[in-house]
Amino acid sequence: MLALTLEDFMVELNDGSIKNVGPKNKAATAKLFDVESVEAREFGDKRVKLVFEDDDGNEIQISLFPEDVQKLTDDVEALEEDSPVFD
Repeated sequence: MLALTLEDFMVELNDGSIKNVGPKNKAATAKLFDVESVEAREFGDKRVKLVFEDDDGNEIQISLFPEDVQKLTDDVEALEEDSPVFD
């Protein structure tokens, strides 16, 4: 399930073109639940792309620098040691 929250978001649709309307203070949050597949792959010369997809075909892609991937890996390893999620 993909949940998308848009704040202060207004666009103009005119002849198939989308144009920003109003100030540039827009914000968005995307959440993907019930992920069925996860993939990590190279993205350009300096990044890692993480791809998450659910069984409905919704997909979120995240591009991270290697040091951010290492931080994420360290966080997961800490959870494995201390969290009941991994019991």
